[in-house]
Amino acid sequence: MPTLASPANAAPAAARSGLPPLLWLCLAATWVVWGSTYLAIKYALISFPPFLQMGSRFLFAGVLLAAWMRWRGAPWPSMVQWRNALVVGALMLGGGMGATAYAEVSIGSGLVVAFIAVIPLLIALLNLIWGVKPSRLEAAGIAVGLAGVLMLTQGGGFKSSPEGLLALCIGCACWSLGSVLSQRSLPLAPGAMGFASEMLCGGVVLMVLAAVSGETMSWPPQPQALAAWVYLVVFGSLIAFNAYMVLLARAPAGLAASYTFVNPVIAMLLGVWIANETVTRFEWYAVAVVLAGVLLLLFKRRGGATQQA
Repeated sequence: MPTLASPANAAPAAARSGLPPLLWLCLAATWVVWGSTYLAIKYALISFPPFLQMGSRFLFAGVLLAAWMRWRGAPWPSMVQWRNALVVGALMLGGGMGATAYAEVSIGSGLVVAFIAVIPLLIALLNLIWGVKPSRLEAAGIAVGLAGVLMLTQGGGFKSSPEGLLALCIGCACWSLGSVLSQRSLPLAPGAMGFASEMLCGGVVLMVLAAVSGETMSWPPQPQALAAWVYLVVFGSLIAFNAYMVLLARAPAGLAASYTFVNPVIAMLLGVWIANETVTRFEWYAVAVVLAGVLLLLFKRRGGATQQA
């Protein structure tokens, strides 16, 4: 697991001298690993229903990360920080990732992550509540990105699954709101312990949703599904997540946020190549428009990257 502590002023030095191998590895993790997690979710659905899959994944990853941080001497979160973790975890993981897994029951993984690329645009809009107004370039990025999303929803993959599209809309809204609240008014515990508490609380919420919806899994799980679940825990929630934290500390924030527009391309290519998913030419055009909007937003902001678990 990559180390978490690093000086914030290392970013300018890294920019001047070129990226060291560690940062290239971290970039590869956030680009390729996070881009592949949506396909892994699809394969895990073979045996793990959506909420049960995500709940068990985040509980397991949260326990491992919390134990690791406690072993390194990090204190437990305070009661207020646990409360914040419950709210943020319920929104980002319970609503955001739970709805994403539910959408993948009926929508291809590549199209799902392409739609999720709208999240930085939604976060910029939600920040208006706190008086953070977008510049002209940012406003243009928001408009272009939302136009691309409207184009994307007209594609065959979304038209064939209105319930999946609704789940994605709910998931994006929950993830964006949770992200903004964690930055503005509900701070988590410092460092990785904060993310561990978020995963633990979000995992509990997801398990409650699984119980309420009556989800059950076939036992024993299919080897393919179990391998995908383990991949999500180890690579998606632990390795790539910590790699992202290293990037935030040592690389320019705009570079750290580059996964936002790389992941959809990786996910769509993997979906077509490995899972034989169908992506029409029109949907590829729509994704290009969405990513152009995100790129405009990141080019101006150079920070405020969304987080992913």
